[in-house]
Formats: sequence, structure tokens, C-alpha cells
Amino acid sequence: MLIRIGLENGFESRRSIAWALDYPGAFAYGRDGSEALLNMPQALVRYEHWVNRHAGEPRLNMSHLDLRLVETWEVYCINEAFEVVPEGLEINSFFRDDWRPLTEEEVRHGLDLLSWSRADLLAIVRDLPAEKLDQTYEGQRWSIRGILAHVATAEWWYLNRFGLMGERSSLPKDPFQRLEVVRQRLMEVLPSLAGSKQVLGVDGELWSPRKLLRRALWHEMDHIGHIVELL
Repeated sequence: MLIRIGLENGFESRRSIAWALDYPGAFAYGRDGSEALLNMPQALVRYEHWVNRHAGEPRLNMSHLDLRLVETWEVYCINEAFEVVPEGLEINSFFRDDWRPLTEEEVRHGLDLLSWSRADLLAIVRDLPAEKLDQTYEGQRWSIRGILAHVATAEWWYLNRFGLMGERSSLPKDPFQRLEVVRQRLMEVLPSLAGSKQVLGVDGELWSPRKLLRRALWHEMDHIGHIVELL
């Protein structure tokens, strides 16, 4: 099975991430690009099991993997004048693949993936007591409640790149309500983006519907792992 990989170096200013371009939600980290690529086969096996478990059928078969690095993105920073600087606003990957419009089938599958990742997240945190949700951890920026708010706010930010959601100040303060409101909006608008060739530049970074889906799934699944580690 051919797995096309996009590699992003300097991600979050400190590591690399390999993206399986045809499988939203499949990614692997590494201290550098080589390590991220080496970690991808194991990540794909986990992804296969995750998808098939939720689908209730063998929707994916990741045997005989043929991983091919098709593009590499070097993260850079810009200032308010959009000049490249050592420190500033990080500009993340926009692969050539991100220009491809989402098909209706990809959107339907994407909606499934978003539903499954949200179900996993809520299954982990729904019954946690308040003291656990608000517990702070050494070396961590947020409590678990803070992580939930961050996941919802980031998803709002992705939608905001397209002008598809209102002001941040209008979001519910409660993280659980915020998660619900923002995800409901994403699920509403994603079908309308099937076939869209729209590519937007916002604050020096390019965005497309394909990148929106890629980033939304990555972010939630990444923080599911984050929360599990804290527990």
C-alpha cells in the first residue's frame, strides 16, 4: 500500500512531524525528520486499528506499506511585516497536496473520523472529578480542563481562517460547551467544502479545506494522547 508522506521540520520550534497525506489523523513525531519517518509505520498500524475498531469493519488494511516522502516543509517565522525572522509567528506546512479539493467521499470519511476522535476524548474526560480536571502538572502549561478549552479554541481558530465562525469572545466559557459548539459548526460546514478549490492566505499562512481537516484531526488526537499521559 502506497503511503504518501509530507514531512514538516521545525514543528513547534523543536521537532519534526510526518503526515500521512491520504489518511487524516495519521501522523508521527520525531526529534528530526529521519526519526519521524521511522516512527510512521507504527503510527499507521495504530491508526488502522483505531479506524477499524470504530468502523466495526476492516475499512483499512495497512499491510505491505510503501512509504514515500513526497514533500518536505521547513517551518519558518515571520514578523508583522511578513519578513522572515529567527523568532516570531510560526508558519506551518502547506503542502502541494493541500491544494487538492476534498472529495465527497473524503468529507464523509472525515466526518466519521471527527466523530470517533471526539467520542474518544469525551470517554476519557467525561467522568473525571473537578479536582482531576483542574489539577496542575509540573512542566505543563495547562490542566486537563485547560487542554479541553485549548482544543476547542484551536478548532475555532481553524474555522476562523475561513471566516466560518464568529468572534472568539462569543464562545462559551465552559470547555465542554465550547467543544460542543465549535465541533457542531465544523461538522455543519465541512460537507459544503467538498469540491471547493478555495485557498486562503491569513496572517502569512495558507489554508485550504484539506489542511483544515488535517489540522483539526491531528490536534484533537494529539491532545487525547496528551491527556492520557497525564492520567
